[in-house]
Amino acid sequence: MWGNPQHLLWIGPALFLFGIIVTVIGARLIGSGLLGKARRQAAQTISDAEREAASILKDANTSLKEQRIELRAQLEKEAREQRKELVALEKRILAKEESVDKRLEAIDRKGSELNARERDIQERDTAVRKERERVAQLESEHVRQLERISAMSAEEAKKVLFAQLETEVKRESAIRLKRVEDELQEQADKKAKWIITQAIQRCAADHVAEAVVSVVPLPKDEMKGRIIGREGPTIRTLEGATGINIIIDDTPEAVILSGFDPIRREVARVSLERLVSDGRIHPARIEEMVHKVNDEMGQTIKEIGEQACLEADVHGLHPEIVKLLGRLNYRTSYGQNVLRHSIEVCHLAGIMAAELGLNVHEAKRAGLVHDIGKAVNHEMEGSHALIGRDLAKKYGENEAVANAAGSHHNEIPQEHIASVLVQAADALSAARPGARRETVETYIKRLEQLEKIADSFPGVEKAFALQAGREVRVVVQPERITDAEAAMLARDVARKVESELTYPGQIKVTVIRETRAVETAK
Repeated sequence: MWGNPQHLLWIGPALFLFGIIVTVIGARLIGSGLLGKARRQAAQTISDAEREAASILKDANTSLKEQRIELRAQLEKEAREQRKELVALEKRILAKEESVDKRLEAIDRKGSELNARERDIQERDTAVRKERERVAQLESEHVRQLERISAMSAEEAKKVLFAQLETEVKRESAIRLKRVEDELQEQADKKAKWIITQAIQRCAADHVAEAVVSVVPLPKDEMKGRIIGREGPTIRTLEGATGINIIIDDTPEAVILSGFDPIRREVARVSLERLVSDGRIHPARIEEMVHKVNDEMGQTIKEIGEQACLEADVHGLHPEIVKLLGRLNYRTSYGQNVLRHSIEVCHLAGIMAAELGLNVHEAKRAGLVHDIGKAVNHEMEGSHALIGRDLAKKYGENEAVANAAGSHHNEIPQEHIASVLVQAADALSAARPGARRETVETYIKRLEQLEKIADSFPGVEKAFALQAGREVRVVVQPERITDAEAAMLARDVARKVESELTYPGQIKVTVIRETRAVETAK
């Protein structure tokens, strides 16, 4: 049976199936045991959980009760505090209400007082209006009585009164003006005199006046014939080349050169001296010598300008301004050498600036170049002051220096303190004794104009020009001019002299008022 191969084929699957069945049965037996154990463990776990939950719940209830107690105590404490605050607030409110009531009572009292005052004011206003009406009636009656007594209307009386008031005000104004002027003049005079004295004491300048002629010495009188030449061609050539009149007269061993252009006169003088020294005096040699001296004159002018800058201690000027300063050495103004005058103004302005604590360098620079407008010829139009301003601006000088040059004759406003110093120094240099000279005709004419201006004012009896025109004394009629009006008259005369006359320096105006009583004993 077991040897049958077909039976052997069924044995394997049967055994496999049997194994499976045994396995399932075993698994069920094991699972039922484990299940029971798991159930027991689950029951135990649930029991433990229930006990723990009960414990937790008990603890939670206890904590909740404690929190409720604490919360109730806190709320009760807050409630007590709020009640205290409410009580305090209520007290404050009651106090404020009492204060407000008191204020209202005070306001009511003041309102009553104000009403009473208002009624009083109204009553007083009514009384004032009535009083004003009464005063107006009395005034009208008074005016009518005055008009009847004075035989004048109110308008006429006003005119008379205003005229009297105007006279009195003018008199009072003149008195006060005189007092203020005296005080200011006393202070200003002391300071100005001290500054000017210091400037004059420390400044030394030449007093030699230039002339319009030059004298060329000759070694012997026979040289005059050689200068004239046969039939005069030599002297004509010399005059034509230099533009200067050559005067040959009876002056021994000398020839006079006459001309108003000092540069041409200097060229003629140097040329003639060299020709006389050389001995060769003929037209060709004259033209050659004059041309050579003309060339040398440009260098000479430059050297003179540089020497003037060195003497004045002013540096950094434009080369063209230096040349213009050199040309000023050959220019004169009222007989005064313009270059020496410019150097003197430079020193005076610098000294005054130092005394006042101002910019000394700027003041000296402005003083040195203030007259450079006189160095140019007629090719430029305008006064020398305005020309000098334009030249200063053209060659890089600052506004203060240019303004000083343009305003030292009051042709433009003075905008810098240096301009005032230069004008004062210019007047000092021109007014000092020996600085300038003028012809007798011009001098007499200026004195006559000065007296004529003073005589033109009403109340003037006679005017006299004194001290070479530096002072004019005006004698007035005492019955027409009061003491206060005399001060005003002096001021008016000075202003008119300033506006109508041209003069160097200053002119003092003195008004004399005196009353004389004369009686003869018989």
